[in-house]
Amino acid sequence: MKKIDIMTLIGIIGGLLLLAGAIVVAGSLAGAKIFFSLSSFLTTVGGLIASIMVNFNTKEIKETTTSIRETIFQREYNIRELVENFVNLATMARREGLLALDNKIDEIEDPFIKKGILLTVDGLEAEVIREILTAEIVAIEEKQRIGKTVLEKAGEMAPAWGMIGTLVGLILMLQNLDDPKTIGPSMALALITTFYGAVLANLFFIPLSGKLGNRTEYELYIKQIMIEGILGVQSGQNPKLLREKLEVFVDTEEVEVGEATVANEEVAF
Repeated sequence: MKKIDIMTLIGIIGGLLLLAGAIVVAGSLAGAKIFFSLSSFLTTVGGLIASIMVNFNTKEIKETTTSIRETIFQREYNIRELVENFVNLATMARREGLLALDNKIDEIEDPFIKKGILLTVDGLEAEVIREILTAEIVAIEEKQRIGKTVLEKAGEMAPAWGMIGTLVGLILMLQNLDDPKTIGPSMALALITTFYGAVLANLFFIPLSGKLGNRTEYELYIKQIMIEGILGVQSGQNPKLLREKLEVFVDTEEVEVGEATVANEEVAF
């Protein structure tokens, strides 16, 4: 089940609100209007988008949008439930045979587990199953790596385009030095693009890149648990031994709390 990562939204929205509040407190609501410049925003964002398009191809950009969406709408996993489901499948496989698992395929929602069980029902060897599932993990890791690379590059380019916008503003300002009173406001307006570039880099792109990297590590960790569970079912491992093997992935505190409540209840994937 996917849920919105509330911390990401709180961080972004909270950062913008605190920044806006600091601007108002330092000046005034009327003076804060200078921070909203459409031309400066278009220069920074437009230049950044153009650079990303030059640096990456269409497929890589699409992978990045998917990665960002998956970072914000994260898949929640309960390792305890994963362990119990694999124990249930192992119990069924030992009692009724691997072919009996075919009746459980439609109840499995996770595509990675479903694929592993299908390969098991098809009678493939353990090493072949491991190779196929590991190859899928590598593909997932590569997709996430591309997204992380694009976000990191955007974090590098955003301040640069802010500086480019500032240089353009300064050049235009220097062409009109007849009225000294206009120098201050013109300089402030020229620096807004640098401001936009710094905010985009440090509040959006760099933090999202870091979160995507952490999320990828977590996803790969969960996939490794799934592989061990699938291979345990395929090999006909004793359900009790399989439980002990998989519970090493569960936090110690979670194990202690869950011992009294788990029993043999079957939990849907």
